[in-house]
Amino acid sequence: MRLFFGTLLVILSVMISVHGDAQTKPTGRYASIIVDADNLDVIHARQIDELRYPASLTKVMTLYLTFEAINSGTLKLDQKLTVSRTAARAKPTKLGLRAGQAISVEDLIRAVAVRSANDAAIVLAEGLAGSEESFAIEMTAKARSLGMSRTVFKTANGLPHPEQLTTARDMAKLANAILVNHRRHYHYFGLKSFRYNGRTYKNTNKLLTQRADVDGFKTGFTNDSGYNLIVSAQRHGRRLIAVVLGGASGASRNSHMSDLVDRGFDVMGIKPQIITPQALTMTQPTQPVQPTVKKDTQPQQIIRLRPKKTIPTSQAKTQTPQEAPPQTPSEPKHQWSVQVGAFSTEQAAQSHLESVSILTEFKHASPLIKKTRDIYIARMTGLSAQSAQQACKALVKSRHECLIIGTST
Repeated sequence: MRLFFGTLLVILSVMISVHGDAQTKPTGRYASIIVDADNLDVIHARQIDELRYPASLTKVMTLYLTFEAINSGTLKLDQKLTVSRTAARAKPTKLGLRAGQAISVEDLIRAVAVRSANDAAIVLAEGLAGSEESFAIEMTAKARSLGMSRTVFKTANGLPHPEQLTTARDMAKLANAILVNHRRHYHYFGLKSFRYNGRTYKNTNKLLTQRADVDGFKTGFTNDSGYNLIVSAQRHGRRLIAVVLGGASGASRNSHMSDLVDRGFDVMGIKPQIITPQALTMTQPTQPVQPTVKKDTQPQQIIRLRPKKTIPTSQAKTQTPQEAPPQTPSEPKHQWSVQVGAFSTEQAAQSHLESVSILTEFKHASPLIKKTRDIYIARMTGLSAQSAQQACKALVKSRHECLIIGTST
């Protein structure tokens, strides 16, 4: 009985929160943010907490919950789901699914990530929660647990709804959560195309083919939202997340996003990376060159994607704008790290680090656990670039998560 009322209380609190957020409407369309994905510093911010319509960026959360179900065993990639009449009647963009047909979960994921198919998103929602309405409540609850305090979901696909709202900061948090919690599924957002039923569908994110450093995430558009885009990009082992909401056109949005990516890496002190798209892989960057920090390039404003712990005045040290808060233990200077996972408890992170530390490539590495809100990030640090790449190869072969991180401080 206590469990029943506890669950009911959680659902009611989410519904009250949704109702409260829905009272405010967007006053504009544009917003943008750039986040250093390694330390969650916000290095560019324009109206990042103003309410906006997410459009198909909504589908990132739909896939987040899908990945959770796969990880828990609730869904399997080769499992077939049946298309309902509601899903078949979804407005374009769609895959053209027919009521009653069966389609695999993996094809649905590809359709949502690449084609931005509205019908496929509804099939996933119904398969996981019974109805799109119930799934939207779960989406909003998950948003709250990820710190997305101003986001409300009402659909699984982002089709227009007056109460479906978000912010640029919240979308950056969602992108970061995918990279931290579902890194092994992130590659779906970077697929340049996929084939289904004899047809080839190209990714709606044109920057995947226009830029070698952009390796994933999602587009969105409705008349009310304008042209939206999330990207994640990686250079020399350093990663950033960027969000643009309310672009005037697809072309101008893409051009603006490209400028933001360059600006973000410039602030991070990362030189341009000259590399062909075919040579870029998510876990094996080409032989890295140690980044050079430009002394005259300082961010105008550094804020945090998530709150950081307050340092007592007596312990506070003078920091330059680009310095991150001190970590204990600190990562070695001018070395490389391999992130091997993110966990809900420190014990789980420690246990996983112990299990992967047997790799030969980690013989001289040091384990590190970094806490970000309620997530414990596990890394092996003090590696050379070559050792980091070799370790990642070994981890990927054994179906472990892996992310190479270059440290420049």
